[in-house]
Formats: sequence, structure tokens, C-alpha cells
Amino acid sequence: MQISLAVRHGHLSETSQEKLREKVGKINRFSDRLMAIEVVVDLKDEHAPEVEIMVSAARKHDFIAQATADKLFSAVDSAMQKIEQQMKRHKEKVQKKHRGTDQRRSSIPPTDQHDE
Repeated sequence: MQISLAVRHGHLSETSQEKLREKVGKINRFSDRLMAIEVVVDLKDEHAPEVEIMVSAARKHDFIAQATADKLFSAVDSAMQKIEQQMKRHKEKVQKKHRGTDQRRSSIPPTDQHDE
């Protein structure tokens, strides 16, 4: 999985970038089909940094979340929480859809194909 990091209107130290990549990499535990994670940090207002996280997954739509907070890592935590919620809802929706097809199949009476 590829993690890319972009910073607008400022600069992050190498240690901050590594911590950010490590923290965002934990999103991988929610799905093994993640292809890429893109993080954009906007430091235009240094008292309220904005973080945008975009997650691309195979055979799924992309998940996108934005957050603004007083501190950079608070904004990252908030955006990650939003991404995790989106991924959980998507997983529940898919599981509910698949469970529904099993119930419909079992409610259809079997037909005897040997009576010709």
C-alpha cells in the first residue's frame, strides 16, 4: 500500500511526517484491499491546520475525510475517525446485501428439474 503525503503553505519536519505516515498506515487494519492513502496537510492557518485523507480501495469507492483542529495530530485523528466510520458503514452495507441474497434464495421453493 502506498502512502503519499503533501503539505501546502508550510513544511513538516521529517519526524512529524514519519509519525503521520505511521498513524495513517493503521487504516490498513480495516481492509486488506487498500491500494493507496493520500494525506494533504494545509498549514495556511497555523493555529488551525486542515487535514484531508483520501483512501483508494480495490473494487470499492474512495473514502475521503477532512478535519480541522487546533493541533495537527488532533486533526489527523479526527479525519481518521471519519474514514474509519465510512469504511465500517461500507463493510456493514456490503455484508447486509450479501446476507439478504441468502435469505431470498432460501425462501424460493426448490423446483424438481427431473420431471420432464
